[in-house]
Amino acid sequence: MSARGPDPASPGGRPPRSPRQSSARRGHASGAPPLASEPGPREHDDDQQDDDERDSLIDVPGGVRLQKVLAAAGVGSRRYCEELIGEGRVEVDGETVRRYGARVDPQHQVIRVDGLRIPSRQDLVYLALNKPAGVLTTMSDDRGRPTVGDLLGDRQERLYHVGRLDYETEGLMLLTNDGDLAHRLMHPKYGVLKTYLADVPGPVDRDLGRRLMTGIELEDGVASADKFRVVERAGSRALVEITLHEGRKHIVRRLLAAVGHPVSRLVRTSVGPVKLGNLKPGTSRVLTTTEVGELYAAVGL
Repeated sequence: MSARGPDPASPGGRPPRSPRQSSARRGHASGAPPLASEPGPREHDDDQQDDDERDSLIDVPGGVRLQKVLAAAGVGSRRYCEELIGEGRVEVDGETVRRYGARVDPQHQVIRVDGLRIPSRQDLVYLALNKPAGVLTTMSDDRGRPTVGDLLGDRQERLYHVGRLDYETEGLMLLTNDGDLAHRLMHPKYGVLKTYLADVPGPVDRDLGRRLMTGIELEDGVASADKFRVVERAGSRALVEITLHEGRKHIVRRLLAAVGHPVSRLVRTSVGPVKLGNLKPGTSRVLTTTEVGELYAAVGL
């Protein structure tokens, strides 16, 4: 009897695997990602994966390949997105997906990378705007006054502003046509923090922060700050930073006036995880994929 085993041509025989096929199977079975030196996955090889290597996600008929959706959302290049999928860092509707060619519906399915939801719908817009003083928080004004809409130019989308800024208040505004996200960001239930810099008369008492965080009685109820600090003292003026999740009208100005420090200039510097940074007054920018994901996380979406 030959020591070579059954003849591949004989009944029940199987052709021997090549060393490359065997090593590839061992790599997948152990869950290890492909080596960087090896060629990346090819989309036309998707159907060659074994059944035991496939997840239970049902492909959406006419859907878009998952790595293409990730790349379009700004996660990274197509090749990088394939690596994320192979490493088990991508979820669709709560299920980890490891198939490079999985077809999904970016309009309706929730896709996450490293736990953060990505903005997969191409029709949704997420903007940060640095509103100058003397501009109305509205898209148009029948009296011809400058508006946020004037700063954004002609846009086809109907954008919601996330929280109003007073006519003379400056700083960060978020605008989006994602109604669910906008609603939650403005709802006090979710406690999204907003931070402001305020120019006030000094001197500032040492216990002012404690008083503000304990709560101050206003005409429409008690209001309180979540954080407070003095940034700078300059003669008879002081620059203070105040953070709160309240959304009542003129709340920062009313709160500081109630403790004897009326505001002469007010700038909002952050909304949740999004910072104003060095964005110039009157200009806007598109939020990053990470910023949108962090906003989703902040309101439980």
